[in-house]
Amino acid sequence: MTSLPDADWRHRPGLDALLTALGADRGEARFVGGAVRDGLLNLPVNDLDIATVLDPRSVIDRLKSAGIKAVPTGIDHGTITAVIHGWPVEITTLRRDVSTDGRRATIAYTTDWREDAARRDFTINALYADPITLEITDFFGGVDDLKARHVRFIGDAAARIAEDHLRILRYFRFLARFGHDEPDAQAYAACRTAANSLMALSRERIADELLKLLAVSAPLASLRLMIDGRILVPVVPEIDENGLDRLSALIDREAASATPPSALRRLAALLPPDPRTADLVGARLKLSNKARKRLIVALEGGAADIPPRALAFRIGVEGAVDRLLLDPSVALEGVAELENWTPPRLPLGGGALIARGLQPGPDVARALQQVQDIWVAEGFPDEARLAEIADQTVSKFQRARQ
Repeated sequence: MTSLPDADWRHRPGLDALLTALGADRGEARFVGGAVRDGLLNLPVNDLDIATVLDPRSVIDRLKSAGIKAVPTGIDHGTITAVIHGWPVEITTLRRDVSTDGRRATIAYTTDWREDAARRDFTINALYADPITLEITDFFGGVDDLKARHVRFIGDAAARIAEDHLRILRYFRFLARFGHDEPDAQAYAACRTAANSLMALSRERIADELLKLLAVSAPLASLRLMIDGRILVPVVPEIDENGLDRLSALIDREAASATPPSALRRLAALLPPDPRTADLVGARLKLSNKARKRLIVALEGGAADIPPRALAFRIGVEGAVDRLLLDPSVALEGVAELENWTPPRLPLGGGALIARGLQPGPDVARALQQVQDIWVAEGFPDEARLAEIADQTVSKFQRARQ
């Protein structure tokens, strides 16, 4: 018998009261999915899901009776979110699929745990744990697959993908995170065959899943399989062979500089170094304006010809770090220079130049820009040096008018 190891998350305040309200001691609720999978691997558990035989209305009533906040976040699909001490726990009624079209499913509630497991994607995600005994229920060999680092669809891979096309991208993300980089043959063949079905999905769902894959510590092997299998062509055809080399170099530089991975920075590495392409891809994936701007700025280049702090002053620290890491010709010491550094504001305005004798008008803005350019180029010197720069610049403009 396999049991879920005890861990800190199991003793979070309010969890026992929630389990009591849901009748876990009577077998009416079990931990499911990621918490069980990650718990078996002794990984940190942040998101907790509970499956229950109770229908959503009964879940709400029981939580309210126990004084636990209940939020109907996904009630149409049987999901209620309980909030215990600020921690959300998703509670979902056991379900079976009535019909699917690759994008959404019509479901019906059930009290059969195996039926609920059968509609999930991978064997390692269809594991349940009794909250009281911590005993694992495993209908499809997920525990053995987890031990073998084998990511496998439940049942027929093509059928699971037909139910939800996003499972193609999810497969490679889970392979990158939990697999041994060798895909299940049936799964890989089914993903390749169905790749064009990704075009039927919303771009937001594709972007979310792609960025989650890129955030994994070691995504290269999965991405290689996707590129070789032409799986990304329907949605991001701009990604090419050279992109993997750029991404590999970036991942090495992130590690060498102790910079936390960034999914958007890694996406930039996969794309040709062209801001217009970045804009096109960002628009197609319907990224936020902020994310699109970051992607574009990262690929505008120019990191090698300007001091790191001067670059950060111009485009922001985040953009500067992206450019420095993406350019293998730039020394990593520049990244260290920007750690915990905030670009200062020029401590001088146009009025100070007018006070020095510069005539009000368009020259003030131009002179102030020149003062700032020199101040930045000299590494943000103190106020005494800044005053000298201001005096020299005003004199220059006054001579030019004579």
